[in-house]
Amino acid sequence: MIFYIIALFIIALDQFTKWLVVKNMEFGESIPIIKNLFYITSHRNQGAAWGILQGQMWLFYLITVVVVIGIVYYIQKYAKGKVLLGVSLGFMLGGAIGNFIDRIFRKQVVDFIHTYIFGYDFPIFNIADSALTIGVILLIIYMLLEEFRSKEKTYGNNGTHHSGE
Repeated sequence: MIFYIIALFIIALDQFTKWLVVKNMEFGESIPIIKNLFYITSHRNQGAAWGILQGQMWLFYLITVVVVIGIVYYIQKYAKGKVLLGVSLGFMLGGAIGNFIDRIFRKQVVDFIHTYIFGYDFPIFNIADSALTIGVILLIIYMLLEEFRSKEKTYGNNGTHHSGE
C-alpha cells in the first residue's frame, strides 16, 4: 500500500508543478534559479525523452498502459517485504502516470526543469521524468544488491562454493 502512496504523491507533485508552470508562465519563458546551471523554463513535448518520436501519442498511450499494468503486477507479486523494490516501482508508477495524464488531457507533456550540466544544455524535463529516472536507478541498485546476496549465499564470505554439506 505504501508504494501506491508514493506513486500518488509523485503524481500530485508532478501535476501541481506542471499546473503552476502552465498557469503562471508563457510558453518559452525561462526564470533563472541558479544562473548558468538551473532554470525553470516553460516547455512542451509531444514525444519522449530528448523529443524523440514527436507526435506518436498512440504509441505512448499503448506503452504507458502496458508499463503501468506491469508495474502494478510486480508491486502486487514481488514487492511485499522488499522495500527498495517497492519504492523503485512506486517512483516509476508515479512518473509513468504523471506524464500519461499530460498526454491524455493536454496532448503534450509539460516540461520545466532546465539544467546546464558541465556546460551541456540538458533536455528540459519534469517531476514525472525525475521520478522515472530515480525509480530505474533504485531498481538497478536493488538488482545489484540481490545479485550480491545470491552470490554470497552460494559462495560464502571467503569466495568458496558451499555444497550444502
